[in-house]
Amino acid sequence: MGTTAKEEMARFWEKNTKSNRPLSPHVTIYKWSLPMAMSIMHRGTGVALSLGVSFFSLAALLLPEQFPHYLAMVKSLSLGPALIYSAKFALAFPFSYHTWNGVRHLV
Repeated sequence: MGTTAKEEMARFWEKNTKSNRPLSPHVTIYKWSLPMAMSIMHRGTGVALSLGVSFFSLAALLLPEQFPHYLAMVKSLSLGPALIYSAKFALAFPFSYHTWNGVRHLV
């Protein structure tokens, strides 16, 4: 008859403790490289884009007015050009980075 999962795990941890092996490679062990940072950034921009599209879609469904009404509200705030351009960059950067990094990956 075979061993149970509990017995297998006990044997594994006993062997691992005796040999002083680390539990798993940790982030502090790796030397950061450009591809590693780009991969993490690609995943982050993908998550940000997914959340942004989901939030925008949910807002479009639930808010009572149409989009031009909310656009006029933002225009009436008279925000400075620095804030406007910063907001545009914050919207455009994840999309462009994620797209071009995906193209780089495919090439």
